[in-house]
Amino acid sequence: MACRDLEKAEGAQKEIMEDSGNQNIVIRKLDLSDTKSIREFAEVINNEERAIHILINNAGVMMCPYSKTADGFEMQFGVNHLGHFLLTFLSAPSRIINLSSMAHSWGTIALDDINSERNYHSRRAYGQSKLANILYTRSLAKKLKDTGVTAYAVHPGIVRTDLKRHMNLGLLIMWKVVRPFTKTPVQGAQTTIYCAVQPELDKESGGYYSTCRPSRCTRAARDDEMAEKLWELSCKMLGIVWD
Repeated sequence: MACRDLEKAEGAQKEIMEDSGNQNIVIRKLDLSDTKSIREFAEVINNEERAIHILINNAGVMMCPYSKTADGFEMQFGVNHLGHFLLTFLSAPSRIINLSSMAHSWGTIALDDINSERNYHSRRAYGQSKLANILYTRSLAKKLKDTGVTAYAVHPGIVRTDLKRHMNLGLLIMWKVVRPFTKTPVQGAQTTIYCAVQPELDKESGGYYSTCRPSRCTRAARDDEMAEKLWELSCKMLGIVWD
């Protein structure tokens, strides 16, 4: 488990060990808002592990006040998209799951203002980062075709976690209304697990999944021309060459 807060990670590690009986649960420090931390983590994992079979890009931040990562990227785009983009590039896994959201419909890819410096709206910036997750997954699938590496984008559902901590009062009131219809973390993890382990998905790649089956995303999330532009911009921002 790659975690920013090691104290919380240790608590989760203990809980997983107790519930599963599996003592082989390892935690390592990773801050996706800092490319230096990402590179250090990838170096450690690549030295410790012979292979990475499954990479679940699960971390994220939602609708936070405007701030920037250590490298000057808008926080939501930097963590939710660029951080995972760089981690995947450095770790070379064989099955990649990118956590997106139905909230991808809230955003558009602002290529000329990707860091929202001219116009920041926390909800739209979150939507942009989640749209980027799907477009990135589509690009991965095309670029990694016939390599044995597959990629999937997942909408886990509306899950009862601390991700909502930056919501404004209006959204929190709405949250209380819909809360009875939301998912527990265990329920919310099911589609991610499905995409991580389902054998027949070896023949599928690049899709968007919800409730353990293919789901329909917006037209903007199926725009392969924009996906390629986003790919090129992401590589440029991160200073990497990924053919």
